[in-house]
Amino acid sequence: MESQTDQPETDLTGDNYLLDRTAVAAILAAVDAGNRDGLATLMQPLHSADIADLLEQISAPDRAELIRLYGPAFDGEILTELDENLREKVIATLSPQVLADAVRDLDSDDVVDLIEDLEEPQQEAILDVLEDADRVAVEQALTYPEHSAGRLMQREVAMAPAHWNVGEIIDFIRESTVLPERFYHVTLVDPRLHPTGNVTLGRIMSSHRGIALADITEDVFQVIPVTQDEEDVAYAFNQYHLISAPVVDGEGRLVGMITIDDAMAVLDEEHEEDILRMAGVGEESSLSDTVMATSRRRLPWLGVNMVSAICASLVISQFEDTIARFISLAILMPLVASMGGNAGTQSLAVAVRALATKDLTSANAWRVIRRELSVGLLNGLVFACVLGMVGLFWFGSPLLGAVVGAAVIINMVIAGFAGTVVPVVLVKLRIDPALASGTFVTTTTDVMGFFIFLGLASMVLT
Repeated sequence: MESQTDQPETDLTGDNYLLDRTAVAAILAAVDAGNRDGLATLMQPLHSADIADLLEQISAPDRAELIRLYGPAFDGEILTELDENLREKVIATLSPQVLADAVRDLDSDDVVDLIEDLEEPQQEAILDVLEDADRVAVEQALTYPEHSAGRLMQREVAMAPAHWNVGEIIDFIRESTVLPERFYHVTLVDPRLHPTGNVTLGRIMSSHRGIALADITEDVFQVIPVTQDEEDVAYAFNQYHLISAPVVDGEGRLVGMITIDDAMAVLDEEHEEDILRMAGVGEESSLSDTVMATSRRRLPWLGVNMVSAICASLVISQFEDTIARFISLAILMPLVASMGGNAGTQSLAVAVRALATKDLTSANAWRVIRRELSVGLLNGLVFACVLGMVGLFWFGSPLLGAVVGAAVIINMVIAGFAGTVVPVVLVKLRIDPALASGTFVTTTTDVMGFFIFLGLASMVLT
């Protein structure tokens, strides 16, 4: 996502680039003093991403006062860098004129990304400041499905007829006033606006004027349907090492362009969402959230974990007599469940990541499952020997050591199986594996770990 506003050079040698503790303190001091000129001087070296970080770190009153003082210099790129949960609050703080000046310089894809999650009044406030052509482009982009290529693309495209030569496109680029601020390819199109190839600017500048553009197109050329899911778009960019790709409508006509920065932003968002979901804190969690909002997001999954803990407790309760006779079982059984839980989490992390990158498919699922079973068995044997020795020397019982070792082996094999199979099954059921797998896997390893360990102890020790 690029803004047309030039950004200052950023010194990468500080603790947090130029936004270290001293800089933040100086900025807040200028805000407290109402020193507009001093604030502008301190903010001038900062990149828009650093300013967004600053707005996310400070308190709401300081943020509002900073925006009021800094308003005339406020860059629209700052809004695109802000956390979504904070973006609405910042937009509401900006004056209509500052908001208009900030948004006008953004590319169409940045404007779409900016307003698609806003409430309707704020959407209208931004749309009203756009020029008619830009407003039509943004409104049309908003008609495409959410998280689709149509929402991700920019409408500004560098294109040329497929029969042009290098000299013609160079002259066109020099004279045109409608090209994107930054672009990497010129897309060739036929008379019906169907894209036929991409030519890099490097190939254009290094070729003689008389060479046909069609003769220097890139070998790898991917066309993105406008309704394609943005995750699949990001995968294509990563898989085929694309820099930019044309987007086409249902009739194959060129309607926009997606560039690598937008695709990589999608990958970053997906990775962040997966991490938050696996932790059960919600995909939109942010440090700027209120206490109540954070609590509401976390409560459901804490409740699910409570239910799984109750299930494990019910299993333990079935062996009260055995535990009462052999107190050592109460000391050792958390080790069995913990080892299985950690092994399951390792297999789960690998499986969820492989599913996201499409490395784990139905074609190789059983091979991956067999590998995880083998890993679980091998690691189980190693730790069974260790814990078996613990049971022998700590409690002086060879049978207890054997029970602990056998339980660890079985539970780690189950963990490897569950950690791989559960996310695969959830994908088949169209459920996000990052969101639900962790609970199923940990419940399985806890319940089975206690059941196997206590069950074996009941059979062997009594």
